[in-house]
Amino acid sequence: MTEQFAAEVLICGAGASGLTLAIDLARRGVSFRLIEKMDGPFRGSRGKGIQPRTQEVFEDLGILDRIVAVGGEYPNQREYRADGSFVDSVVVEHEESTPSEPFHLPLMVPQFQTEVAMRERLLELGYRPEFGCELVDFEQDADGVTARLTRKQGDETIRVRFLVGADGGRGFVRHALDIGFPGETLGVRAIVADVTLTGLGRDVWHRFAEGDMERQISLCPLAGTDLFQIQGPIPLEGEVDPSANGLTALVRERTGRDDIRIQSVSWASAFTMNARLADRYRLGRVFLVGDAAHAHPPTGGQGLNTSVQDAYNLGWKLAAVASSAPDMLLDSYEEERRPVAAAMLGLATKLLDGHKRGEMRRGREVHQLDVGYPESSLALNRLEQVGLLAGDRAPDAPVRGAAGQPTRLFQLFKGPHWTLIGFDVDRASVPPRPGLHIHTFGPRGDIIDAGEHFRLTYALTPGSWVLARPDGYVGAIVSSSKIDALERYLENVGLSVGSSDHV
Repeated sequence: MTEQFAAEVLICGAGASGLTLAIDLARRGVSFRLIEKMDGPFRGSRGKGIQPRTQEVFEDLGILDRIVAVGGEYPNQREYRADGSFVDSVVVEHEESTPSEPFHLPLMVPQFQTEVAMRERLLELGYRPEFGCELVDFEQDADGVTARLTRKQGDETIRVRFLVGADGGRGFVRHALDIGFPGETLGVRAIVADVTLTGLGRDVWHRFAEGDMERQISLCPLAGTDLFQIQGPIPLEGEVDPSANGLTALVRERTGRDDIRIQSVSWASAFTMNARLADRYRLGRVFLVGDAAHAHPPTGGQGLNTSVQDAYNLGWKLAAVASSAPDMLLDSYEEERRPVAAAMLGLATKLLDGHKRGEMRRGREVHQLDVGYPESSLALNRLEQVGLLAGDRAPDAPVRGAAGQPTRLFQLFKGPHWTLIGFDVDRASVPPRPGLHIHTFGPRGDIIDAGEHFRLTYALTPGSWVLARPDGYVGAIVSSSKIDALERYLENVGLSVGSSDHV
């Protein structure tokens, strides 16, 4: 008898990572519950930078345009000297987009605006977060997880196949699993607040006393709002007054100006910076994503982006296993994402050290376009390839359909499927199957490399195949003589040939 589950997946935490996972599961037709112990959505701007790689993820999830519409580019920074003079400079290095990398500039989008767009997309797919619902206990066995939820209306016990902890650095799930969270406290405590104010223009990011960890303070206009974000270090001990009067006094003390007045405070938080990484991301049928798995300083805008991409990596794997793929596919989640978080923590800590010296300029190192999984068990190279390898991010390229209309590889990739592209191959050598879209270049191919961007970027030889994963990374590169290896790969990720699916 088949066991009945209330849902395939219980997601604990409705922040950016939980919402990403929910959207991905919803579009794949995988049932889930998304719960959040807070009574309502997060109201702050803590994670305000959307990096180029995350923009690619958001395009795939169908929310990039609405996020761009409510955000904007980072302004230049204006650094004020003690004598009242100032100098303006660029914070974000401006680079032109390329055919293979269509997004090159980080966006500034307050976190609450990003999550509004995500909840709207989730609602379009038929789901919404359950606010005021808290996970208070769970037990797992070989077949599933039994979870106890509590809310004002009373308690509920449900049975699910998988549980995902997206409930933050102090969340319940990791503590209940007793998974270690080693790392270090970085010796910096800071306040961040979203405020309305008078006395400053919105055309630049205002920074005072840069390099002085006792006096520095910055006031950044938040794109798409009438708010400013205040950031500044504070003493490691003691209370800070987060009221409008308290923050006005803090700004006056650090800037020497009495014309800057805080009118209202919509959100404020005092926090101690840490760099920590969970010992493991999976224990049985329970997974950690986002801040539940890694704590980080805010420098470089890496945290929210890494969290979103954790969920994006896990979503398709949970869906595949819920359908037909072997459970071992889920082991690749920690294998791939934990090293990325470790590198991100190192980068954010390095940037924090630079920030203490007044160094603020950011370039490609924060864009996350070079993140990849070359050592992953899901990376299959069966071709003497120079340049692009399995495990790398799959580049974009402008192409044309055989009917003549322009399109992009990212449009072919968009959606919950895998994408197999052949270059001058016999298309019939790989049978079609559910969940796999097959395209070919060459004689009688359905796509045309009019500008040779695909050939130059992918550097495939005639008779080669490249397989793009649902999360936009190269899964396999093989020659036509190694189709058997490709077939075994497809079977192992749940893409078997069904007898009813031949055409």
